[in-house]
Amino acid sequence: MNPPSIALVTGASRGIGLAIATRLAADGYDIVGSATSAAGLDALHAALDASGRLRAALELDVTDPASLEAACATLDTQGMWPQVLINNAGMTRDNLLLRMKDEEWSAVMAANLTAIFSLTRRCVRAMLKQRFGRIINITSVVASSGNPGQVNYAAAKAGVEGFTRALALEVANRNVTCNTVAPGLVDTDMTRKLTADQRDALIARIPLGRMASGDEVAAAVAFLASAQASYITGHTLHVNGGMYMA
Repeated sequence: MNPPSIALVTGASRGIGLAIATRLAADGYDIVGSATSAAGLDALHAALDASGRLRAALELDVTDPASLEAACATLDTQGMWPQVLINNAGMTRDNLLLRMKDEEWSAVMAANLTAIFSLTRRCVRAMLKQRFGRIINITSVVASSGNPGQVNYAAAKAGVEGFTRALALEVANRNVTCNTVAPGLVDTDMTRKLTADQRDALIARIPLGRMASGDEVAAAVAFLASAQASYITGHTLHVNGGMYMA
């Protein structure tokens, strides 16, 4: 079988998502990347246009059914259903449970769990017809370790891992694998907003003594997308520097 050619990466305009899109482009995939704003699409073009591998940049809010339908219509009409799907887009709304508002719970569930169900359900049909696919969902170390102030985020990411294992059983007979990558603390624009004391306290919990780079998370994703990982499915690959050891 010919190697897969199209990789769809959600939340691809910055941070881990951009690192994944850049790595997969370097590995020879044509990239369909999504972002939630025009500025995000501009950032995606700026990063990937020179590679010649950016097939399309889609403005997509994964929590909005109309936005999702429009993006999927584009995938269909332009023949861009992916062989590799990277569900990376997500959000946080941190708060202690007793202070957490219903909206903070619902928004995180919608972005981090329901959206993955919605997009994967649409993309997997083409994979099953082709008898080939790679689905890789980005979760988090907190799905396993927990984290105070993140009951919504931890629950959503743990739900993604359960979703992934169940789907892996459903589609394995069509040569479609489903795995998750669970990063720990990653050096991104979000973590750079932490104070020096906050960063030091977090790094003190990591046996390797540093944050991960986005490229290190992208390398794990690239491996699971590759032919070398063709016998791995239903697995969570932790990239956390020893912060949590299952």
